[in-house]
Amino acid sequence: QVQLVESGGGLVQAGGSLRLSCAASGPSLSRIAMGWFRQAPGKEREFVAAINWSGSIRDYADSVKGRFTISRDNAKNTAYLQMNSLKPEDTAVYYCAADRGLRLKVLKEEYDYWGQGTQVTVSS
Repeated sequence: QVQLVESGGGLVQAGGSLRLSCAASGPSLSRIAMGWFRQAPGKEREFVAAINWSGSIRDYADSVKGRFTISRDNAKNTAYLQMNSLKPEDTAVYYCAADRGLRLKVLKEEYDYWGQGTQVTVSS
């Protein structure tokens, strides 16, 4: 069982930045893929960014490309989402996800472990 705890959410003005963190704990964390998803009120949970176990491969939703960066520090079992040039439409609960395996995963159905979510609110 892998436990995930997100932090770093908050309220920010449009154009601002936030950095989300996702700390993982549990057995056998050396080979896990990680991702970030978000869910706005009344909408489906959607893919934001993903990173493979080594950090060598990353993928992003078109809506965040060039503004968000996913990274990870395997020594700390932590993944990050740096969010720049935030827009009001980025407002959502952001969830960290993890799954065992070497490859990149972009579908929420591929992830077995989820954090509790952290609220990001961008004011106009």
